[in-house]
Amino acid sequence: MTGISYRRPSSYSRLIGVGGARGDRIVSNDDLAEALERDDDWIRRRTGIVTRRHASREVLVQHLAEQAARAALDASGVPAGEMDVIIVSTVTWMQMTPGMAPLIGERVGASPSAAAYDVNAGCAGFCYAIAQADAMIRSGLARHALVVGAEKLVDFTDPTERTISFILGDGAGAVVLGPSDTPGVGPTVWGSDGRKGDAIRTTHDWLEYKYADDFRDVPWPTAEQDGPTIFRWATSVAPHFAAQAIEAAGLTPADIDVFIPHQANLRIVETMAHTLGLREDAVIARDVIDTGNTSGASVPLAMERLLREGTAHGGQTALLFGFGAGLCYASQVVELPAAVGGDGEYHAAALTTVSESGALVAGE
Repeated sequence: MTGISYRRPSSYSRLIGVGGARGDRIVSNDDLAEALERDDDWIRRRTGIVTRRHASREVLVQHLAEQAARAALDASGVPAGEMDVIIVSTVTWMQMTPGMAPLIGERVGASPSAAAYDVNAGCAGFCYAIAQADAMIRSGLARHALVVGAEKLVDFTDPTERTISFILGDGAGAVVLGPSDTPGVGPTVWGSDGRKGDAIRTTHDWLEYKYADDFRDVPWPTAEQDGPTIFRWATSVAPHFAAQAIEAAGLTPADIDVFIPHQANLRIVETMAHTLGLREDAVIARDVIDTGNTSGASVPLAMERLLREGTAHGGQTALLFGFGAGLCYASQVVELPAAVGGDGEYHAAALTTVSESGALVAGE
């Protein structure tokens, strides 16, 4: 009787390509001021945001995800057909089933043998997905992985809401991971604190539609948050988890070249960097200033921008940290990829066309 055999595992994994796509509309604070009954100064003082990216009505979350995925694949030099798994982090996919990942895999040309699934861990979702892809590659379950963070948060935004609506943006970021003889992704430190799980939430759930006497009387669910709770947790508790990820990688804060946290708001980003005690010359991602908070897309989009603009470089040591709804968090140290694809902007012409139903269909 022949024993069970297994694909030979890889010792390590690493990021080998990154890409991004930001919403096609630039929205200033002044554009939001009338609905919020607040002004540009009020928004800047609280968030540091000057503009954010919103996607037009005809631009769907899967369009952003597809473009980011294609850019990351192009940068990596690995054909889509060699992806063994596709993981999409999103909270704004509009279908209960199927998930977005199988659709994106089909659109970019992945093999039918590639596993594909979505992750819903809020703003921590991308770092959750990196942890899973890394583990799959090191175990031999996969050789190459495509990880995408994609959100169209404007679809769940009430422009008059004053706790979160004015910080949210739309976009997608993606990375390709592959095997490595040397460590390129450090151990992940992750978890959640469900005791504060409703600090970021939607106004109500879908069952209210199902059981309403007239569903037209039920407002569309939109995002809201307990801002002070999130700020206190992110600036006093979260840095400890990020420090644990540095330690788990066998490093110290002085070894971190680049810090890429979830782009929640600028005050949180800069407070976390200060609390961690990073070097004065460490590069801090501040994509939130003109992209806004894009939830599960914010970490890869911030990475894409730093590399594309030359503020950070391939081979540097970067600390990733995602945190958000459910008070889920995840952090790992990675070696930045050398290759970045595209220009980070959304280009409809580069993708497929859109049918009347909004589904992706073949282009001309």
